[in-house]
Amino acid sequence: MTDERTHATGSRFLYDSFDAATARIEANERVTKLQFEALADRLARIEVMIERLEKRLWLAVYGVVGVVLTQGVISLLDAAPK
Repeated sequence: MTDERTHATGSRFLYDSFDAATARIEANERVTKLQFEALADRLARIEVMIERLEKRLWLAVYGVVGVVLTQGVISLLDAAPK
């Protein structure tokens, strides 16, 4: 198992630390990329949950408004002369 760098001046041990550092940097970049992808996925799921919550909130608001208006109409009908 010969490396082209062993035939050049210097030892292969001179370059091993650079190879290890490069590999470590690439591994860190891959991990960072995976972390950002996971974060983006979580943010997308949170946005979907917020949209669902917002729909439920508006449904509750419309329900309360409907009940208040219905009670107002009933009280007007009760107050009307017969």
